[in-house]
Amino acid sequence: MANETAVSASPDRPKIALIMSGGGARAAYQVGVLKAIAEMLPEDVPNPFPIICGTSAGAINGAALAIYATRFQEGVRRLGMIWSNFQVQQVFRADVWGIIGSGARWLTALLLGGLGKHNPRSLLDRTPLYALLSKYLPCEKIQQSIDAGALHAFSVTASGYTSTQSVTFFQGAASIPPWKRARRIGCAAPITVEHLMASSAIPFIFSAVKINREYFGDGSMRQVAPLSAALHLGADRILVIGVRQDEEEQPPRVKVDDHPSLAQIAGHVLNSIFLDSLEVDMERLQRINNTLKTIPAHYLKEGGMMLRPVEVLAISPSADIAKIAERHAFLLPRPVRYLLRGIGAYNRNGANLVSYLLFEKSYCRELMALGYADAMRHKEQVRDFLDVSFNVQTVQKVG
Repeated sequence: MANETAVSASPDRPKIALIMSGGGARAAYQVGVLKAIAEMLPEDVPNPFPIICGTSAGAINGAALAIYATRFQEGVRRLGMIWSNFQVQQVFRADVWGIIGSGARWLTALLLGGLGKHNPRSLLDRTPLYALLSKYLPCEKIQQSIDAGALHAFSVTASGYTSTQSVTFFQGAASIPPWKRARRIGCAAPITVEHLMASSAIPFIFSAVKINREYFGDGSMRQVAPLSAALHLGADRILVIGVRQDEEEQPPRVKVDDHPSLAQIAGHVLNSIFLDSLEVDMERLQRINNTLKTIPAHYLKEGGMMLRPVEVLAISPSADIAKIAERHAFLLPRPVRYLLRGIGAYNRNGANLVSYLLFEKSYCRELMALGYADAMRHKEQVRDFLDVSFNVQTVQKVG
């Protein structure tokens, strides 16, 4: 392991967790934030996040950081290279025959009352994404990051269709115990590309993925406590990178006469799946932190309470991503545009759905630029949160 860096196993080093939620193509925003953080740190510094928790597309970004944990900036650079050159065809089949074939199977199944074992499993075929991840994300190297001391744990959350449980697969230090709560469990497992595919399998749009004995879909489904995995894995602080504009005020209620399109309904459902539970969980943690401040530490110790305050910092888009997607929607391949137009995705209020599927480089680059600018706007706050000076002091060469 010569010429690689690792972080000393100092017990004083705070365990900072990074949480990246789902959001399809919106996850390009996370890469922009990570690029800014990489620039805030000294050259060749190892991973500042001993704990990385990802869900859906956030799990894919997290896997790159876990694989290159001894070379954080290299991992971010590789992510940036992929996202800034993305094309829809690299994620799902967008050719004429791929779209026509999918539509024909759905239509035939509806007309004939089903096709038995040949029933359609999803609207779009993600075979290209599996090939892309297999090429660029050698997940077998995650254990090397753990052994080097640059990573304490990496987790990927998926939703079991049979058990109806939110399952967090984690790979990390041997001392981390599994956990079980109502409708959610954490279990140790070597993370593979299959876990990443399962966690990012948006319902109806992408097909479920079988892991061991069960089929899994997008991890944002039924994930009622998105911060839970980081806490179970031992986080002292949590940095959350969101993918929805932080709204201080609720939007005004206006009278509408038109029935919502299928695309508007789908976008609303995806927003609920991907975004709402994270905001609620952060509010819950803040209330617990405020409550703990009013209780003397010796009372907590005497009562055997295991609760501890956990600092959380969130970075969210300063602009509406759906509106950004509207400007780039014309870049989708013609067969995909035709399909989405048919369900109202190009009508007013339909852009939310497009924002999750628009894996095109100009759109991704604009989201990355937005994430970079948002993080840089809070540069000092981020540096203080990461305790940059402490992390620099604990870097050592491993010969």
